[in-house]
Amino acid sequence: MAADASRQVVLDSSFLIAWHNTRDVHHSAAARTMVELAAGRWGRPILLEYVFLEVVTVLMARRGLDAARAVADALLGAGDTDFVACSDLFVETYEVFRSQSRAELSFVDAAVVTVARRERAAVATFDRGFQGVAGVDVIGA
Repeated sequence: MAADASRQVVLDSSFLIAWHNTRDVHHSAAARTMVELAAGRWGRPILLEYVFLEVVTVLMARRGLDAARAVADALLGAGDTDFVACSDLFVETYEVFRSQSRAELSFVDAAVVTVARRERAAVATFDRGFQGVAGVDVIGA
């Protein structure tokens, strides 16, 4: 994808987990993508409430409570990231979730797709379920 600072990028759980977990198989690729993201290549990042919950829960299970707390604080303190509460997205997210032809998107993934489509944003992810989803450009994978 070409550089476009006017676009935004929705951060998926797989991307954030890989970036924060040095043992993750995708950590190096996530670190490279994060450098480009921090340089403004894809505009302001978008963090969904559902993604935050998933990232913190997975990191607590894999890396412990202290690591999860540190990541939670870093994510919530990131002033250059737009945080999106998901309550108002629920019905539209459910429609994306229920209308998929194959079980490739979790409910959280369906929320990411919903916001990516609304904002015409790319998605930073390593989740192959996003490949080929109409209206979604993937970076990082």
